Amino acid sequence: MRVRLISVGSKMPGWVDEGYKEYSRRLGADLKLDLIEIPLNRRSKGADVNRLQEKEAGQMLAAAGQGDWVVTMEIKGKPWSTEKLADNMGGWMHSGRNVSLMVGGPEGLHSSVMAQADLRWSLSPLTLPHPLVRVVVAEQVYRAWSILKNHPYHK
Repeated sequence: MRVRLISVGSKMPGWVDEGYKEYSRRLGADLKLDLIEIPLNRRSKGADVNRLQEKEAGQMLAAAGQGDWVVTMEIKGKPWSTEKLADNMGGWMHSGRNVSLMVGGPEGLHSSVMAQADLRWSLSPLTLPHPLVRVVVAEQVYRAWSILKNHPYHK
């Protein structure tokens, strides 16, 4: 199965890239985690943020695979335990469909991306910076995969 982590923003600090890469490389051959970075449009004083988000949203949706499960990362989504994520991943693997996880930029996701969501996932009731979300999601995908594979990482 292929999981696309589609995230607005590039040029992340080194710790973000290193954290993401560490968990991504640990996954087995049966699960590939790909990071797709959507460039953050420049926010200047007086910029139409909704229009900028709409442009980013179009790029995000274009990056999602045809037929993918679309999962948006939203503060108003449902909180999942690691075990729930593992259950969902098991179902996605069984379905034969890939997954696109959508992470918005500083203002969150545009409504057009949220409208395409099959599932809405909240990592926390806290507002998290989108660079940190990349690392947390990569770790949780690895942890959920380790549960499915009876790997000792989760214990």
